Amino acid sequence: MNAPQAIIETIQLKDGREITIETGKLAKQANGSVVVRMGGTMLLATVVANKDASPGVDFLPLTVDYREKFYSGGKIPGNFFRREARPSDEEVLTMRLVDRVLRPLFPSDFHAEVQVMIALISYDKEVMPEALAGLAASAAIAITDIPFNGPMSEVRVVRINGELSINPSMENLAKADLDIMVGATKDSIVMVEGIMDEISEQEMIEAIKFAHEEIKVQVEAQERLAERVGKSLPKREYTHENHDEEIRDKVWKETFDKVYEVAKTPSAKEERGDNFKAVLEEFLSQYSEEEMETVKPFAKVYFHDVEKEAMRQLILNEKIRLDGRTPETIRPIWSEIDYLPGAHGSAIFTRGETQSLTAVTLGSVKDANMVDSVAINYDEKFFLHYNFPPFSTGEARPLRGTSRREVGHGNLAQRALSRMIPAENPYTIRIVSDILESNGSSSMATVCAGTLALMDAGVQISKPVSGIAMGLITDAESGKFTVLSDILGDEDHLGDMDFKVTGTADGITACQMDIKIQGLSMDIMESALAQAREGRLHILGEMMKTIDKPRVDVKPHAPKMEVLEIPKEFIGGVIGPGGKIIQQMQKDFLTVIAIEEIGEIGRIEISGISRENIDATIAAIKEICFVPTIGEIYNGRVVKVMDFGAFVAIAKGTEGLLHISEIEWARLDKVPYNEGDMVEVKFMGFDDRKKMKLSRKVLLPRPERTERREGEGDSRENRDSRPPRNDRRDGGDRRDNNRGNDRPQQGNSGTATERPAGEDTFKPLNESENPIDEKPEGF
Repeated sequence: MNAPQAIIETIQLKDGREITIETGKLAKQANGSVVVRMGGTMLLATVVANKDASPGVDFLPLTVDYREKFYSGGKIPGNFFRREARPSDEEVLTMRLVDRVLRPLFPSDFHAEVQVMIALISYDKEVMPEALAGLAASAAIAITDIPFNGPMSEVRVVRINGELSINPSMENLAKADLDIMVGATKDSIVMVEGIMDEISEQEMIEAIKFAHEEIKVQVEAQERLAERVGKSLPKREYTHENHDEEIRDKVWKETFDKVYEVAKTPSAKEERGDNFKAVLEEFLSQYSEEEMETVKPFAKVYFHDVEKEAMRQLILNEKIRLDGRTPETIRPIWSEIDYLPGAHGSAIFTRGETQSLTAVTLGSVKDANMVDSVAINYDEKFFLHYNFPPFSTGEARPLRGTSRREVGHGNLAQRALSRMIPAENPYTIRIVSDILESNGSSSMATVCAGTLALMDAGVQISKPVSGIAMGLITDAESGKFTVLSDILGDEDHLGDMDFKVTGTADGITACQMDIKIQGLSMDIMESALAQAREGRLHILGEMMKTIDKPRVDVKPHAPKMEVLEIPKEFIGGVIGPGGKIIQQMQKDFLTVIAIEEIGEIGRIEISGISRENIDATIAAIKEICFVPTIGEIYNGRVVKVMDFGAFVAIAKGTEGLLHISEIEWARLDKVPYNEGDMVEVKFMGFDDRKKMKLSRKVLLPRPERTERREGEGDSRENRDSRPPRNDRRDGGDRRDNNRGNDRPQQGNSGTATERPAGEDTFKPLNESENPIDEKPEGF
């Protein structure tokens, strides 16, 4: 049997790289399947949609699944079972990116279950796979008869040295000051998410426009592929909703004005919900129990439409919001720090009916989050976890582990804060945000609470960061639109855009945007960004009233940390056989010691509650790793006294000879020390046999030369008239016919100087007394 002939379309990027989309060769029993390839990276995407909707389902049950096969990069999973397990956070984030673009492109009345599965089947380190996942998913759907208002695609835009480009390698990504993922159709931007180095609003708009131009090329390639396959038209017929126009008209006629008045009257979330519910119950009360079985399901659907339209018209026409605010007004804010005495840093941030309790924990490199996937493998030293318990919205529902939403919201807050953590920060930092109340924008409350908690913990962040969620209400017929600052949960649900922006006073650090309508203009987007900046700065000002800069130091019960760097060859000595030495130090000093080998150095992190214990640990490590520095002064201990000098230990296991001639400027007949005495010495270097030379006299004032009495000793004239000596040695020692004289030295330069006062003649020395020739055994 011959292999089937694949249909292939090619996308040519501006930088010369190619992306190919292939179909007809793999997974042919799926409704649609494609292989997208760029370089050596390959993604297999499949889609299957049921023919009919399940009974009672009035929404789109779409599942997007993205998995990275470890074989794609020639790796075996590191877990116990040695097989791919639950999806990693990185895989979940890719699923969300694709889902958020696909979901609004299906018809609103299409409720059949749809499953999109994307698998990384080959990995090339020069091509990051998540940038191709949206293209693969859309292409798989585009070649089928599944109703879909696409195609769409996603690209990853980065800016490196002021130049914009798409789909970078991992190496180039590290150089970027702007990194955003953009999803769009040929006509409209649908999703934007990314991280930035405090860029301006205009710079962000430019990056989005650049992405859209690249996406248009990829959409056209999908259209060509679908035309060649020939199965995409006509789209399948479906009837997933039944309607009763009589009941629809009656609901709108009898409830719209009442709902409008409820919306116009400022109220809290729960009270407003009860009032809306009362209007619906009043409408249904006119029907008998028998009629209710038919009427109620339709009435609930149409009443939801009434609520949505009433609130939208109220905002568009009267600029009044559900809680009585104007479009630009931010809800009341209060915050508090140091709320949790056991945490290393904590904060409460409350904005309206949204509240985050956030705690910071400081740890060592041993506490880093180990990230291991096909594409990346590293220790993450700053990470944020976001929890959204059901009580925060007044609900009782099962707890089924961390949701995709929690992973996504936590990642957004983490990216918003990550670039404010200084590179020299020694700690592993974990932030946990528990949402205690939620009525809109809990992820942005997490950003604000996280900033406050970090400053409370004494983490020296570069700048404080705040965040705000923006909304949008539009009317296609009239052309009216209203941008909303600090949206409520209902405004998020009923609006046309959810736009979260975080940043410092100087620029944007992260964003997340979901657009629910097609054809949103860049003018509206620019207006939303400008209004977001005003709101973000207002929130930042309120936060600064609580704490305006990080604490000078960490709290008394928080771990203190110091970082040392030692030569690589000493790592084994610090660890000791079987870890004996490092374990004993940790036990003795109640510290945690972590060693990491980086190139030719060993990076040592020492953490503990007591700074005294940390200092003691550092001293112990320095003893093990001691390397004397020429010219340094050390306070040493005399360990042995000999006739020719004393052996002085300047560190544990490091001894040198202090020769008798190097103790004082005056000549000594005896070493004036006993074992155990402390003496300050200067390390002068090593001799030609690599033995240490120590000196004490160079630390003492040089004696001044005194004028000799007439006729006493040699005059300068007599000395100068003598013939030169034939034998000279460095250090001031001169000999003639086995006669010599110790003369004071100037430092270690070897320059002869005058004798001290009182020494006006040369004194004969025996050979055994000569300080140069006489060496202790082993020197």
